Amino acid sequence: MKQSSELQAMLKEILGWNKARLTCFTKMLLALFAVRTVNLRELAVAFCSDALLDSRYKRLKRFFSNFKVDSGVIAIWIFNLFFPEPKKVYIIIDRTNWYWGKQKINIFMLGIAYEGLAIPLYWRLLPKAGNSNFTEQQALLNRFITTFGTSRVVGLLADREFASGELFRWLNDKKVPFYIRIKEGSLIVSGNKKILTAKQFFNELKPKTSKEFLMTVKVFGQKVYLAGSRSERGELMIVATNQLPQNAIPIYLRRWEIEMLFQSLKGRGFRFEETRLTQLDRIEKLILLLVIGFCWAHKVGEWRVIKKPILFNRYIDSRRPQYSYFRYGFDLIREALLNPCRPFIAFRLFVKQIIYPFPASFHRVLS
Repeated sequence: MKQSSELQAMLKEILGWNKARLTCFTKMLLALFAVRTVNLRELAVAFCSDALLDSRYKRLKRFFSNFKVDSGVIAIWIFNLFFPEPKKVYIIIDRTNWYWGKQKINIFMLGIAYEGLAIPLYWRLLPKAGNSNFTEQQALLNRFITTFGTSRVVGLLADREFASGELFRWLNDKKVPFYIRIKEGSLIVSGNKKILTAKQFFNELKPKTSKEFLMTVKVFGQKVYLAGSRSERGELMIVATNQLPQNAIPIYLRRWEIEMLFQSLKGRGFRFEETRLTQLDRIEKLILLLVIGFCWAHKVGEWRVIKKPILFNRYIDSRRPQYSYFRYGFDLIREALLNPCRPFIAFRLFVKQIIYPFPASFHRVLS
């Protein structure tokens, strides 16, 4: 299969795996685009091999159980692919979770805001239901900081479940800017020592308006600025930041990009929730497959839009494009795989989009 050999040659430069493992991964990645689901039985149907279906299925199961993945190498590749120096980035942290039977699948992910969809960089399966704690948050953020440093971070964006004095204090110590939403009932200590709830600070805010306080207050014992906004339906959003708050609301709203990422990995893309894997270490490897597929589709979409721009949806919202970069590239790759009328040269151009002129430090990691 020409597609498999072309893609395998490119991935070898990135992953550095042995031939058998790389061959299996490449064929699985192509099968993922063909069947558009992570269900291993479905992947086995589209997996290019002369072996019987049951044998192919068992091979895929062995793939996720027999080896460890160096996710740090993948993170360096992805970061350099989308964010060449010296560009600074917004980090987003969030969780997505669901049940398979009685097993809770709880994924804690760090992504980078980019063109409407966050780019996945690091992830961790939490062995529990519910929110992450400060230790888990610190560990995930440290993976980014250790590799790329804090100088590349223009802001950390996070929803209400991550607002805590421990995280605020740690981010201040690391000199990392943050824009984190807090709950309406969070207690605020103003300069005159008066204690109010966050909601009381913004009681007079009318729908479709916003307000910023240019003096610091204390939340969870840490000095922050506050910005608030009330939606057309009356929902109040309050953001705490250790930076001047004039643009805090529009900056924080970019947090939605990680929600769009989750949608692309799930129902709008690879249907992640259809996995039947329940072992956490195997799900982490499955996420690797999805992340590489997502990044490949996104870069193909970016490449294609140069020659054929994405049209805007004039019937729903004239300001909204019909497709994201990911979906544009995703459909093109699937068409190249499934439509026999498409020339092979088109697929070869798609494969080239995942190659980036890596710095010398990346090649040292691979060796």
